[in-house]
Amino acid sequence: MNRIFLDVHALQTVPPSNLNRDDTGAPKSAVYGGVPRARVSSQAWKRAIRTYFADEELLDPAELGVRTKKVVELLAQRITTFDPTVGAETALRLADETVKATGLKTEVRQRKADQAKDGQPAPAPEAKYLVFLSARQLDGLARHALDGAADITAFLKDKKNKDKARELANTRHSVDIALFGRMVADAADINVDAAVQVAHALSVHRAEAESDYYTAVDDENTNEETGAGMIGTVDFNSATLYRYAALGVHQLAATLGQGLREDELRTEPLRRAVEAFVHSFVSSLPTGKINTFGNHTLPDAVIVKLRTTRPISFVAAFEDPIRAELGGGGHVREACDRLAAYVPDLERKFGDSETTLTWVLRVGANTQKLTDLGTESETLSDLVAAVGQAVVERVELPA
Repeated sequence: MNRIFLDVHALQTVPPSNLNRDDTGAPKSAVYGGVPRARVSSQAWKRAIRTYFADEELLDPAELGVRTKKVVELLAQRITTFDPTVGAETALRLADETVKATGLKTEVRQRKADQAKDGQPAPAPEAKYLVFLSARQLDGLARHALDGAADITAFLKDKKNKDKARELANTRHSVDIALFGRMVADAADINVDAAVQVAHALSVHRAEAESDYYTAVDDENTNEETGAGMIGTVDFNSATLYRYAALGVHQLAATLGQGLREDELRTEPLRRAVEAFVHSFVSSLPTGKINTFGNHTLPDAVIVKLRTTRPISFVAAFEDPIRAELGGGGHVREACDRLAAYVPDLERKFGDSETTLTWVLRVGANTQKLTDLGTESETLSDLVAAVGQAVVERVELPA
């Protein structure tokens, strides 16, 4: 299969906020170009992207997965849905044995087991780690468990049936599993290589954390009672972030394989996955302290490149941190000007393929210079549709 990569770059300004906290509660940071920068971890933004798929209904629930330790309980619910005559306790036992047959390890949490001794219901076993399974994989495992319901232990001792359980857990992957991968140390043969890499978002300028001192008043205090009911501090920063992700379209196509439905074109699952990812990457936002700061922003500029060479980040354009203009002024204009100068120079010097396609989505006069980088899209919907069409025209799908 031909290698083809989709690079997505975004500049996004965020006002006072705390999108992603460290262990002290302060906004995460990193030193780059010799100065401290605001940082939002890739894990935080990948989580936001995955939840955006479902929240905005970009993909059908059947095309998504769930990442949880409560996989036994989840599978048991599937079993009773398919066969309501199966009791809850029996369903849990079937589910537990089937999950273990895939190579995953389960256990009953000691704290929950102790609670059961005090008269509470027996707890369901849980996986020892987060397990990422697609809706179709859960359905397949549930039906497999019901096939051996008469004697699940003997059923799964048969190598053919045990192998079938592992196969069901490792085929018909959901879009989010294909995009972000799956790693299981105890069952490496069901690992899935991630098709997408998401960089830590960095501010294009020096950024320092600040603290907000706040108080809360007790509503029931009388006039004679002075003072606050509570005091505290919350750390925050504000930044213009450079965000970047690289999607291996060929890897995504290989993992998704055939269509999610039997009646659809083979290109449609890939198109939907790519379009949903681009849309979600651009529009999603981590929700750390969102109720405190209400920092709901969208990117000022988005650049998308479809290339057959390796992925290329443009973060080095900001290795020398941007400094706000004397007497006021922000960072967006200078950030866009730098990209407009840096990207063509980099690609010319390193001989980027003439077949590389570029789309630009921008907002406002500060982003004007980016128009020379590629085809300008009027809306995000236009951008997403153009990228999706170009992908299915260029990628060679697996047989």
